[in-house]
Amino acid sequence: MLKHMAVAAVALALAACAAAQATRTSANTMIIDAEADPECGATGASRVAARAAAIETIRAGFDRYIITGGAAQNNVGVATVGGTATTYGTRLGGGTYSATTTYTPNTIIYGTHDRMLKVVMFRKGDPGYEQALDARQALGPEWQELVKSGIRTCL
Repeated sequence: MLKHMAVAAVALALAACAAAQATRTSANTMIIDAEADPECGATGASRVAARAAAIETIRAGFDRYIITGGAAQNNVGVATVGGTATTYGTRLGGGTYSATTTYTPNTIIYGTHDRMLKVVMFRKGDPGYEQALDARQALGPEWQELVKSGIRTCL
């Protein structure tokens, strides 16, 4: 049973939702706002933002980019609501009971890990092009599919 629960937890973490949005701030700059579910952690949100920077660079018609700034915020919280109580008793002599009550709270994890990146994009021949990151290389061999579909997980 414990093994099945561990497998389910890993599957849930791998399927964790993530999203990113680009806001163009000039002809060759943008801001990436990314968020990832609590299971992804801050590292997952950073990964989503970095991949989104590469994707949006290609979508904007550029080849390379430099991340010039960033910020992060953790909006994840935990709340305990309701729960169940189970009482087990044993009847003792004389009409009295001995009982034990076990309380199991319901725990809810909510919120997102957020990451913002400032990005400057470059085309071949632009000053700074040689020092910038290659967007296609950053995404790897499946870059075309990622540019088409976007990012939905923190992997």
